[in-house]
Amino acid sequence: MTDTAPNTHLSAELNDFVTALETEETTIGAILDLIADRGFGLILLILALPAALPLPAPGYATPFGIMELLRRNEVDTQGKHTVIIGRSHIVGRPMSILMSRKGNPGNSTVTLTHSRTKNIEAYIKAADIVISALGVPEFVKADMVKEGAVVIDVGITRVPDESHPKGYVIKGDVDFEGVSAKASHITPVPGGVGPMTIAMLLQNTLLARARKA
Repeated sequence: MTDTAPNTHLSAELNDFVTALETEETTIGAILDLIADRGFGLILLILALPAALPLPAPGYATPFGIMELLRRNEVDTQGKHTVIIGRSHIVGRPMSILMSRKGNPGNSTVTLTHSRTKNIEAYIKAADIVISALGVPEFVKADMVKEGAVVIDVGITRVPDESHPKGYVIKGDVDFEGVSAKASHITPVPGGVGPMTIAMLLQNTLLARARKA
């Protein structure tokens, strides 16, 4: 089943649309791609019948996308020190569990930091792997990262820029230009973690279809 929803913020109309999908027997799942025009950025939601989805969504899409990035790039996480910046329920906390679980990627020693962590720079500088989901543009500077670190930037923020045709630019949590000179691996913003989130949402939809078949 294919359908479209109004390109607006979450509203009564969208809720009605979702309810209709959930009660439609032929619906396996739906991905709603909402581009907000009031500074909220890109919101990705996946909605599916409870019995169909193998994982709660959308919460795990980004963390599992990051794990896939690590796996495909053959990043060794065994025994490494991973510092996660941000304690959200959809990225920071799930990532702390995934990176510390048995397996590869995994088996990492994890430090979960946040906006109230004292001397956060020292934690970041000691990290072999940095995963930032703080939502503060260019928070992580080059002098906060050690040589050869793996840096994954989950942040995405619109920063006003009158010189840009759109009037803004997209920035991540990491000063990409400075940090990329020291990191062994680094994800850009945009074009890094974002596409992996979409890919994992699509994977969840395919898994849901396979389980219902």
